[in-house]
Amino acid sequence: MNTLYIPRTLTQQLLHQAQISPNQEICGLVGGHNDTAAHVYPIDNIAESRATRFELDPKQQIAAMNTMREKGEQMLAIYHSHPTTSAEPSQYDIQLANYPDAVYLIISLNTKGVLEMRGFHIKSQQVKEIDLIMTP
Repeated sequence: MNTLYIPRTLTQQLLHQAQISPNQEICGLVGGHNDTAAHVYPIDNIAESRATRFELDPKQQIAAMNTMREKGEQMLAIYHSHPTTSAEPSQYDIQLANYPDAVYLIISLNTKGVLEMRGFHIKSQQVKEIDLIMTP
């Protein structure tokens, strides 16, 4: 997948989540079909240092994946925010990327008051940016 299509409502949901949690990274999964996002599944961040790291709560992650399966969705993306850094994978993000087929969505709050969201494939510690296209 070189492009992920995200409906405007899901984009707004992701950006809103990041805005209401400006001091810690938010995280979750995005499910959908083919290369089009359909649902956002927020998951608690259980990392010890939530201001600079994210770790998905395993029970909530399994529950979200089960819900996706029941809806006939695939896990298209794993998202998290960077409250004080750019929307690029950190070295930590790259090292812990365990889903090579998923898009890693990163939302930045650190762009001169403008929210930024970018998507990446991370495979074997190689990072490749993909296109994100907002749909109506």
